[in-house]
Amino acid sequence: MAKKLGDVLLDGGLITPDQLQRAVSEQKQGGGMLAPTLVKLGFMAESELLDFLSKQYGVPAVDPGKLDVDQEVIDLIPSNIVQKYKIVPISLDGQTLTIAMVDPSNLFAVDDIRFLTRKNIRVTVATETAIKQAMDRFYDAGTGVDEALSEFTDEAVDLIESGEDLDIGELESAAEQAPVVKLVNLVLVDAIRKGASDIHLEPYEKSLRVRYRIDGVLYEIMRPPLKLKNAIVSRLKIMSRLDIAERRLPQDGRIKLKTKGKEMDFRVSVLPTLFGEKVVLRLLDKSSLQLDMTKLGFEERQLKDFQEAIHRPFGMVLVTGPTGSGKTTTLYSALCELNKTTDNISTAEDPVEYNLPGINQVQIHEAIGLTFATALRAFLRQDPDIIMVGEIRDFETAEIGIKAALTGHMVLSTLHTNDAPSTVSRLLNMGVEPFLVASAVNLMLAQRLARRVCNDCKQEIKVPKETLLDLGVSEEEVGSFASYKGAGCSTCNQTGYKGRIALYEVMPLYDEIKELVLVGASTAELKREAMRLGAITLRQAGINKLKQGITTVEEVVRCSVKD
Repeated sequence: MAKKLGDVLLDGGLITPDQLQRAVSEQKQGGGMLAPTLVKLGFMAESELLDFLSKQYGVPAVDPGKLDVDQEVIDLIPSNIVQKYKIVPISLDGQTLTIAMVDPSNLFAVDDIRFLTRKNIRVTVATETAIKQAMDRFYDAGTGVDEALSEFTDEAVDLIESGEDLDIGELESAAEQAPVVKLVNLVLVDAIRKGASDIHLEPYEKSLRVRYRIDGVLYEIMRPPLKLKNAIVSRLKIMSRLDIAERRLPQDGRIKLKTKGKEMDFRVSVLPTLFGEKVVLRLLDKSSLQLDMTKLGFEERQLKDFQEAIHRPFGMVLVTGPTGSGKTTTLYSALCELNKTTDNISTAEDPVEYNLPGINQVQIHEAIGLTFATALRAFLRQDPDIIMVGEIRDFETAEIGIKAALTGHMVLSTLHTNDAPSTVSRLLNMGVEPFLVASAVNLMLAQRLARRVCNDCKQEIKVPKETLLDLGVSEEEVGSFASYKGAGCSTCNQTGYKGRIALYEVMPLYDEIKELVLVGASTAELKREAMRLGAITLRQAGINKLKQGITTVEEVVRCSVKD
């Protein structure tokens, strides 16, 4: 078994046990790797460490920042992996990829890169300073202000207040006036450019981190100077009209930007943490909202069942899944199909994410008593035809919703359950009677979002037969379809994925299932009966997308459990 770096340095007499103990303690508190921590604490020189590691592991010492590296070599490893392991690729000779790394003893990093690139890996060692310089030179981490703002030079980016355009143009013109304003502008614009759904600004004891959520996965983008922490948060508070002086309580606000005639909303949440205020911004892009339900990811029969359920004159349709699984988009697409001048549609949401013309949307405000249950009661006095409740959180909301569904209204809502059959158990646990569930609910739907393979770098791969069988693919189907994976390119930010597609599990309440609900059948029994009647599970939906070449084996595993 390979020795840890600390033990190797101890054996070589470069550091003392006390120095190692102090460095390990510092590393645990501040993060990072052991070698740079030892250098930072002054226990050894960077050049001394480099020479020792080169001799100890029998690998060449290099300075990657001074090398000319082909772009195709750089494209082999995504920037998030480069930042995670402090490595850079420097050359490719046939099937052998040479990398420079700070810590040659990190076998996990080598194995990860070997698996990712499907190449033989040759290791060289470099100082952390040289690796950082090479990373800055070879990888665009989104820190080039001029490049990030180049898309917006034709027209100013305006901050909008109360729905009115203000002639500010500060996201561009103020870039030269203050480093903080410049940095915040960059982060917002770069997130739009990269297609992020969320921005996380996270303060820690000795660092400040900015991450973007792209296609459902968080990637570290940059680490701004820690001294700018309060100034950056204050700048975001000013933009979202929040109280700069209040740093002890959570605050919620909104930023509205307009560029080239296109509006972008940022929903801002500020949360006090141990080392400062964490800010999360949710990007709401109206233009990217997919409201055509035929393009969401439904299988043919699933779409038919869902449309039939929402077009009934009354009853309840429940959409379930974890936070960020696309439930709101599915409900919005249903509302857009139902939106006619002959119907009165009201929604209670927390928060209202997108404005839908022709639909009466109510923002929940629990602090003043405007809860889902209160809004739902008010809707019933507003002559409604169709009601959408953002979430059923308690018995009171569930009871009113079911009564509305039984008295001639179409009710759409969401719940947090793992799959469609579990929705029945969730309602029963809330206190709803089985006969009410059987009478009121038309259909239950569970969903997840799987990442799509990037079409620009899509390449066929060979997946072992055992892996496919374990995934749930039948013996007959193995070998009848091709599997794909993205190699990583500039289109997908080196991730291999671009965009997402929904996996659905649709369960209409047929008479046979209603009978099982009435006799108190278990979730497993409901699931078996639904499958017998033709329903497909989330795992089966994922396998269908895999067979169509839309997603990968890894995504199917990530988004669903084995049946």
